[in-house]
Parts: sequence; structure tokens; C-alpha cells
Amino acid sequence: MRQSLRFGIGFSAGIGILAGYLYTVGAETVLARMTVVAPWALAIVALLVILEGLADGIGVWASIAPLGGGISRTKSVQFALAGDFFDTLSPAGPVSSEPIMARFFSVETETGYSEALGVRSTAKYVKSGVQVLFSGALGLFIFLDSPDTTPILVTLGISLTGLVLFGGLILRSRTHLSAGLVAVLSPLVRWISGLYRNQPYDRVVVETAVDQYWQRIVEFRETPRLLLLIAVGGLLEQLLTATALWVALTGLGFDSVFLPILVVIPLPQVASAVPIPGSLGAYDVLLGGALVVVTGVPSAVATAAVLLFRTLSLPFSALVGGICVGYLRGWRPRNKA
Repeated sequence: MRQSLRFGIGFSAGIGILAGYLYTVGAETVLARMTVVAPWALAIVALLVILEGLADGIGVWASIAPLGGGISRTKSVQFALAGDFFDTLSPAGPVSSEPIMARFFSVETETGYSEALGVRSTAKYVKSGVQVLFSGALGLFIFLDSPDTTPILVTLGISLTGLVLFGGLILRSRTHLSAGLVAVLSPLVRWISGLYRNQPYDRVVVETAVDQYWQRIVEFRETPRLLLLIAVGGLLEQLLTATALWVALTGLGFDSVFLPILVVIPLPQVASAVPIPGSLGAYDVLLGGALVVVTGVPSAVATAAVLLFRTLSLPFSALVGGICVGYLRGWRPRNKA
């Protein structure tokens, strides 16, 4: 019964996200754009959206492999789609959704929450870093003599620099950060755990959890193959998304070069800074504007291509992801003495 309720909530949330998107951009606008695209292009874009969602399973499998016995490939896809649901629903994307997903990963692998959060934090960081690095390097190669694309290259450069500096700073100062986290989290964890445990967690438990978090991050240095798989999965997702947009533009009757589209795919990640579920509006504006700059297509065409892609990807992430979320284990805290 509870699973049916969770299924209903997930499905309803998916419908709500789609309704919010249609309200934001206008249902008539979406319908008008979709009716002018070639039917074959619509079908291919839908297929690519599905494949992009499934490709995320590669990184999920690789990141969870160090926990217990890992998870199966089928479970990896389920967790990837569930993660997409929370990415879409959460105001700050992976920043706020990964702490939610870590709960389900820890239950599935029978490991600690902090360990699951550690491997997933590493996976998201590596994935974003590789995508931005690849786009920046490719952008320098094909846009070097194009002044119009300078803002895009600068944005990619700043993003990559920020990721490197942030990661380095976090690792170098993790001892001080750990002390601060323990001081802040200990009373909070004790209060929350007291709601469902006879003996609430004490400070030692929090210290152990923080140490395990850092340990899981550092241990990836010993498994470069897993980091490579995470990177490959991220690049495959980027490739599929770029292909979907390229097909959408072609289906609208405008020929465009593929590589420039591939360069700008990571740019809308900036939209996750906007505290709106699904980055409704912000994602579309950023990606549509970037497509105009790098492909030279009219603004209306770029907007139509993005609308087509988002109209198919949001329902897939929300509805299919919501269904996957309904079948996850770990919704209730384990009541132990």
C-alpha cells in the first residue's frame, strides 16, 4: 500500500513538473513547435532522450561499485532514472538531489549514508569536470577565431577553473571542514535520530560518518577504472543530448554543424543555481541563446529545438523517474536501539 502511495506521489509530481513547464513556456507554444517538426525527427529525439537517461546508469554503476557488492546494471538504470527525477524536482539539481539519493544507495548496498554520499559526490564532480573540460578544449579548437563565442569560452573556462579550485580547496582543508561539520551536525543528528531511535546517535557516530565520507572520496584514487567509466558515461550523455538537439534543428528544416552544439551542452548546468525545480525557463534561455551564437540559426528556431527537447526530456525524467522512485527501498528510517 505504501509503495502504491509513493508511486502515486511520484507520478503526480511528474505531472506537476510537466504542467509547470507547459505553464511557463505556454502549452500553445509547445504544441505549435511540435507540429512543425518532421515526425521522423520527433521520434529520433524521443529515442535519444531515453538513451541519455539510460546512459547515466554507467556512472551510477561505477560510483556505487565500491560500496558493499555494488549494484546490478538493471538497478543502476533504475537508480539513474530515480536520480533524474530528483534532479528535476530539486531546486538546485544534483546539489540538493544527491543527498536524497544517498539514502537509497546506502540502504541498497547496506553501507553507511556518508559512504554513499561520498561516492556520489565524487561521481557528480568528475562527471561535471570532464564535460566542462571536454567542451572547453573542443571549443578552443573550433571557436578560436570567432569573437562571438568568446563569452561561451570564458564561461567554460571560469567553470573549469572554479571546479578545480573548489575541489582542491575542499580536499586540502578537509581536516578543518570535518571539525566544523561534526560540531554543526552532531546536535542535529542527535535530535533527528531521537525521533525514531531509543538511543540517539552521539558525536562519535557523526565523527565516524564524516571520516568515512572523506575516505570514500580519497579511495577513488586507487580505482582509476571506475573514474574512467564515470567520465565515459558523462561524455556519452553529453553526446546524446547534443545529437538530440542537432536532430531537432534538422527536423525544423535548418542544417547545423554538430560539434558547436556539443560544446555548449554543459552551459545550462549554470541554471541549477536558479532555485526553481527543473530550472524551468532558465535552462531554456541559456541553451537557446548558446545555440543561436554557435550555430547561427534564428532565435525562434533555436528556441523551438530546445522546447522540443525539453518537452520530451522533462516528462521522461519526471514520470519514468517517479515510477522508479516508488520502488526504491529506504523510505523509512530503521528503528534500532
